[in-house]
Amino acid sequence: MAMKYLASTTGAAVVVATSLATAGPVTLTEVTTSAGVRFTHNSGAFGEKYLPETLGSGVLWLDVDADGWQDLLFVNGTSWPGQRGSTHAALYRNNGDATFSDITADSGLTAPLYGLGGTAADFDNDGTVDIYITALGPNRLYRGQGDGRFVDVTAEAGVGDPGFSTSALWVDYDEDGHLDLFVGNYVEWTEETDLYCPFVDDAKAYCTPESYQGQSPTLYRNRGDGTFEDVTSAAGVRVPSAKTLGVAMLDFDTDGWTDLFVANDLQPNLLFRNRGDGTFDEVGVLSGVAFSDTGVARAGMGVDAIDYDRSGRPGLIIGHFSSEMTGLYHNEGDGLFIDEGPRSAIGRASLLSLTFACFFFDIDLDGWPDVFAVNGHVNDLVDRVQNRVTYAQRPQLFLNDGQGGFTEVAPAGTALDSPLVGRGAAYADMDNDGDLDVVVTVNNGPARLLRNDGGNTNHLLRVSLVGTESNRSGIGASVEITAAGEARWQQVKTGSSYLSQSELPVTFGLGDATAVSALRVVWPSGQIDDIGAVAANQAITITEGEGRSDARPIGTGR
Repeated sequence: MAMKYLASTTGAAVVVATSLATAGPVTLTEVTTSAGVRFTHNSGAFGEKYLPETLGSGVLWLDVDADGWQDLLFVNGTSWPGQRGSTHAALYRNNGDATFSDITADSGLTAPLYGLGGTAADFDNDGTVDIYITALGPNRLYRGQGDGRFVDVTAEAGVGDPGFSTSALWVDYDEDGHLDLFVGNYVEWTEETDLYCPFVDDAKAYCTPESYQGQSPTLYRNRGDGTFEDVTSAAGVRVPSAKTLGVAMLDFDTDGWTDLFVANDLQPNLLFRNRGDGTFDEVGVLSGVAFSDTGVARAGMGVDAIDYDRSGRPGLIIGHFSSEMTGLYHNEGDGLFIDEGPRSAIGRASLLSLTFACFFFDIDLDGWPDVFAVNGHVNDLVDRVQNRVTYAQRPQLFLNDGQGGFTEVAPAGTALDSPLVGRGAAYADMDNDGDLDVVVTVNNGPARLLRNDGGNTNHLLRVSLVGTESNRSGIGASVEITAAGEARWQQVKTGSSYLSQSELPVTFGLGDATAVSALRVVWPSGQIDDIGAVAANQAITITEGEGRSDARPIGTGR
C-alpha cells in the first residue's frame, strides 16, 4: 500500500495510507497571506438572525485579462440597511509569481448588493470573460472589457432576476452557439417577512427554509444580440416549490444534450433532462436523485458531476445537512442513479458534517477524480443541543481508490485539521505548475487559499477550448482522451460546487503515462476535432475546426 502525505501550514506532515501508488508526496499548504489575499466575507449579521446570513458567499476562478493566469473573484454580502460597514465583491489579479493584487477599485464590480454566488464565461462571444453575480434582490451581469474592468449591462440584457438567487451557471442548452443562463433561487424572504424561530431559552435562532415559500429557478435564453428572454415556463423548468442552493450541468444520459441538476434544500432535488428541442423533462424522481433511499427530501447544498469511475457516465456528489450524509450517486446508465454514499467512506465520514461546497478534482493527478468538501453549520448555537456537532467544522478530502471507492485523508496535523464555517470552494491551477489548487470561503470570516504542492509529480495534460461555431468558451464540449489504453472524458462546465465556479480549462491526471495516444473534442455544434497523440505535461489550446492552436510546457516534479 502506497503512502500519501498532506502537510499543515506549519510544515508538519502526516502519512496517510492509500490504495493507489503515487509518484511522491502531495501537500496542501495554506498560502493566503503570502499570496496577498485579504478577503473577509461580511454576512451582515448584527443579532437579528436573518436567514440569508447563514448562506455565506461563493468564489470564482476566471482569467479576466486572458493572460493565462487564473484570477479570483470573491462574491460578498453587505450590511443590512441602517447598519454600518458596507462591503462588495473583491477581484484579485494573479500576478504570475504566486501573489495576487486587489484590483477591485477600478473593476466596476463595487455596486452595493447582498451578493451570494456567481458564474463566469464569455456570453457574447467577444473573447473576454463576463460575470453574472447572484444576490438577494436583483442580480447583476457584467460585461468584461478584457483588462480587469467590467460594465454593468444587467438592464439592457434583461437578466436582473429579482429573487433570492443562489448558484447559477452558463450553459448553451439549445446548442445555438450562444450561452444561456440558468439561475437557482431559494425562498421568499425579506426583512419585513422575517420570522421569529425560537431556540434554547426562547432565544431567536435562524429559521429553516421550511418556514418560507420556495422560488422557482429561472432560465434565460440568449438571443445572440446582447439580450435574453425568460423561457422558464416555455422550457419546462418552472418549479415554484424549489429551494435551490446548488446547480450543475451534465449529460447524464450521454445523448449529446446538456442536462441540468438542481440541489434543493428540504425539497426534492430536480433533474431536468434536455429533450433537444428547447425544452426539458423533470425526471428527478424517476432517476432516483430526488430523495434519499428512505424517501426523504434532504437538505441539498453543493453539487458536482463527473465520470469518477471511468464508466463513461457522469455521477453526482451532493452535500447535505449533518446527520444526512453526503450523497454519492452512481450513474447506472439506464436513466437511474444509485446513492453509494451510505456504503462509502464519503457517506460515513460526513454523517456529522454539514457540507456546503463539494467537488471532484484530481488532487494527485493519478487519473482518478478525488473529492473535496467544505463544511460548517448554519446554527451558531448548535453545540448547546448537540454535543458531537459544532458550528465550525473541518474540510474533508477523499481520495479515489480507482475501484469506485474513496478513502478519507486523515486530518491530524494537516491543513484539513482547522475547523471553519465553510461555504464556497473552487479549484484552479493558480500557479501554472500543473496541479490543482483550492480556494475556500468562510461565512463571516477570511478566505483560505490552499496551494497544491507535489501533485504534479504525476504526469498531466491541460486543455483549453476556443469555440467558433459553438460558444467561444466551449461550455458543454466533451474532451476525451486515451492514456495507458484507457479512455476518459470531462465536460467543460460552469457552475457546480456551492455558489462558486472552478476554472474552465480541464486537467487530466495521467499518472505514469508520458503521453495520451488520442485526444478528441466533441463540440456542442456537433463538430469533432481529432487531435491524435499528445505528449504529457503540456497546456494546450484547441480551436474548434482548426485543431491545436497553442501549446506550452508545464513544469512538473518529474
